[in-house]
Amino acid sequence: MTGTPEVGAEAAAEPDGSEQLDAALRSQASYHRPAGWSAPGAALVSSAADEVIPSADELGRVHIMGIAGAGMSGLARIMLARGLSVSGCEGRESATVTALRALGADVAIGHSLDHLNDIDTLVYTTAINPNNFELVGARQADRRVLRRATALASMITGKRAVAIAGTHGKTTTTSLLTVAAQACAMDPSFAIGGNLYESGLNAHDGTGALFIVEADESDGSFLLLRPQMAVITNVEADHLENHGDLEGVFRAFELFVDRVAEGGLLLTCADDPGARRIAQYARTKGVRVQTYGSASGSDITVTDIAEHPDSVEFTTHSAAAGSRRLRIGALLGRHMALNAAAAFALAMELEMDPEPVGRAWQGFQGVHRRFEFRGEAASVRVYDDYAHHPTEVRAALSAARSVLSGSGRLVAVFQPGTYSRTQTFAGEFGQAMAVADVAVVMDIFPAREEPLPGVTGALIAERVPLPAEQVVYEPSWGATASRIADLVRPGDVVVTMGIGDVHLLCREVLEEISRRAEGS
Repeated sequence: MTGTPEVGAEAAAEPDGSEQLDAALRSQASYHRPAGWSAPGAALVSSAADEVIPSADELGRVHIMGIAGAGMSGLARIMLARGLSVSGCEGRESATVTALRALGADVAIGHSLDHLNDIDTLVYTTAINPNNFELVGARQADRRVLRRATALASMITGKRAVAIAGTHGKTTTTSLLTVAAQACAMDPSFAIGGNLYESGLNAHDGTGALFIVEADESDGSFLLLRPQMAVITNVEADHLENHGDLEGVFRAFELFVDRVAEGGLLLTCADDPGARRIAQYARTKGVRVQTYGSASGSDITVTDIAEHPDSVEFTTHSAAAGSRRLRIGALLGRHMALNAAAAFALAMELEMDPEPVGRAWQGFQGVHRRFEFRGEAASVRVYDDYAHHPTEVRAALSAARSVLSGSGRLVAVFQPGTYSRTQTFAGEFGQAMAVADVAVVMDIFPAREEPLPGVTGALIAERVPLPAEQVVYEPSWGATASRIADLVRPGDVVVTMGIGDVHLLCREVLEEISRRAEGS
């Protein structure tokens, strides 16, 4: 689950235009990249805005490393639909690998220099180790080497691009706008960071003129886009391994604003102090800005938010579209109402019919790993979420309380992602986990990082301000499902969270709970 959480009253007033950060941002200003961290993505962020985007017909035969990943598989689908020759490699067999082969991709398991023999372009993700021998070999063999974002930008060229950016909320907002456009028979192209339940897809090469894209700020790759319309849901300190500190994050978003096409639209959340600051910057650059949110003075206002166990409902009002009551299925929490309001404002700007949009959203089935219901066993329900930033963890757990009933407790299971983020935000993660009744903290999913001395999941667990018996640090992945089964009782709700492989625990947890219930 991603999105903007409810902010305090001090953040709801329109800023006075001074250069001083308000309280919500000052609290983040001290966050810096950990000492000794080499910031492998910093150069990419600084150079992205000047990168040359090749046209799709220049790419030739394309090989995609990690082709079954969330972003890469979507890119592969679009390239295959465009008639490009696509090969790829992946670490293991999977349903995604099988699906891509069925579409015509030649997918191998494992890395090999032989993959470079008959290709013109190699596509990689910045999450991969820069010393990977296949990536190094492609450069030495003088193949065109593109990161995923550059290759995707080449697919967008010639389309009317709508880019959704922000520290949180990108996937949900992009998904809602995509479903809205589909409901209005616009057949948009899209690239999303998660699979839509409606279609099971994370990307599509549509026949329409519109390309809806989730714009990733983590490594600065959103600076490769030139959107006609853009959203910034929120701006917070994150991905400091690439941006260095909060000011580095703001600079990246300012550069993104500079990429919005002349005469285009920037939509920003008035409830978020970081987005408000970017809106001020955009106005100084002559960009047309509209704001949305519950804050006074918003161009598109959000009122009367009602949180239900299976949906969120709210009223949106604007001078252009009037008032409309919307109910969004499968989304929980106040922050999701704000994400939906952004998508609705874009839909109206794109002159979509609000009637089919509203009907489609009532039946919205959600996005994989965004507060996804994974099953129930012995009256214990299990959900999974992609939350990996303190704000997201707090928002996910706050929303989860709406599905509790009776004496049921909220059991949060968090797998921290990367050593640097854990070191920087340990205290904030601990505070966020305290929204739950029971907090289980796993060890760190490292992604591409090398371990930092003394940095483990224990840093978070020891900062959770709950009674000791309600906080568990479990360093063994294999022991976690059993540990959760020991803790839960009928009526409880379990929420697993993180960017790593924590979602694989859901089935194990349900099976372990069922086994114990049957044996009791």
